[in-house]
Amino acid sequence: QVQLVESGGGLVQAGGSLRLSCAASGRTFSNYAMGWFRQAPGLEREFVTAISWGGRYTYYADSVKGRFTISRDNAKNTVYLLMNSLKPEDTAVYYCATQKAPYGSASQTSSFDYWGQGTQVTVSS
Repeated sequence: QVQLVESGGGLVQAGGSLRLSCAASGRTFSNYAMGWFRQAPGLEREFVTAISWGGRYTYYADSVKGRFTISRDNAKNTVYLLMNSLKPEDTAVYYCATQKAPYGSASQTSSFDYWGQGTQVTVSS
């Protein structure tokens, strides 16, 4: 059974930084693409970023390009999201996600099937 556990959320001032972590268990982590999504109050969940199973390829939403960085440590079964230059509009619950099929393309953002419980990120102005 796949389990994803996020951590690292919190309250930060605009312009600040946070690093989220997502610890995965239940299968061979290095075989699967990983991603981060977010959902703000009253809005639909949206794609933020994804990384290929080997870590070579990364994809970002336009709204976070140049500010956010996704990375993974396959030895630790963990994916990270470093968020710099945070803005109030980045306030949301952030979810870690992974795909059902191994060796899938991280660019297929509709193919993320397993989700963590989410971690709240609040950016004050």
